[in-house]
Amino acid sequence: MKTYRAITIAVLVTALLAGMSCTKNQLETTYNKQEDQIDQYITKNMVVKTEDGGTDTLRVVRNGGSNRLVLKEGTGDELAADGYVSFYYAGYSFSGSVSAANMFTTNRQASAEEAGWNTEEGGFEIYEINFKDSGFIEGLQKGLIGVRAGEECEILFSAKYGFGNKALGIIPAKTALLYRIWVVGVTND
Repeated sequence: MKTYRAITIAVLVTALLAGMSCTKNQLETTYNKQEDQIDQYITKNMVVKTEDGGTDTLRVVRNGGSNRLVLKEGTGDELAADGYVSFYYAGYSFSGSVSAANMFTTNRQASAEEAGWNTEEGGFEIYEINFKDSGFIEGLQKGLIGVRAGEECEILFSAKYGFGNKALGIIPAKTALLYRIWVVGVTND
């Protein structure tokens, strides 16, 4: 009887571990697909037309799983890992493209209006944060390091550097994210 019980427990533990391994592999596959979509998006959007009819290549900054596509260069000091930054943002669920339909948050009134959101309640103040005390999601924090005042950029990262396998409010689990950022100020004191 003890042998049967021990064999049953061993089989159950083995099945549980195999299931967890399979789930972990599926999650890694999802993250890899998202990172491929992010790379394709960056490649597609990094060459832009200039006013004189020519083209320009946007700067891309990669930092620990986070990707920053710089749409407009800023000036002054770059944000350090323990600095202070103020900015406007619009957050999007990312699945290869960006549209007002997949925006889930913003503190920028123009972005809210473009998405057809009700803007009467306000809430469009500049977001200010000290990185020493921040509880930011990893992808956004790593993406912001190095920004300068006046910079406009898109920060993209897979769910691995976002909320992972957890849903958060209206953001489904395993969702890649894109944040459009308008940096107002940077201080590294």
